Amino acid sequence: MKKNLYKSLLILSIVGLSNVAKAQCDSIANICAKHIIAQFISDGQSYRSLLLNSEELAEFHTTFFGETTYRIAACSGKTDGNLIFNIYDQDRHLLFTNKNYANAPYWDFKVKSTLECTIEAQLDANKNAGSGCAVILIGFKQK
Repeated sequence: MKKNLYKSLLILSIVGLSNVAKAQCDSIANICAKHIIAQFISDGQSYRSLLLNSEELAEFHTTFFGETTYRIAACSGKTDGNLIFNIYDQDRHLLFTNKNYANAPYWDFKVKSTLECTIEAQLDANKNAGSGCAVILIGFKQK
């Protein structure tokens, strides 16, 4: 009987914590969406990951299509500048890091030819964020 009670409490705790984490990510995604301005159309994805500390990395994969202008927005927390993001091509060449730009919350760029990329995100240890949800949003300009 006690064993079943402990299992039930554990399951309820896990479900409760996952709902809190989802709500936190939803709030951050809404804050981050302000960077996908009217000139850009969302790709419909919300790339999310819960990071427990600044040593953890979130990794997201996407394809950018040639002759298209994109905006990547990256957020964690209620203020900008808490999240470092790096974009790599399929050969792991660094294409961009916002770390060189005071952790800018977004970056605009145009791709000449179709490119598969990896986006890595991590909390900035210098911002004392502790833990949080990393959210990446991608928008593109209509031709």
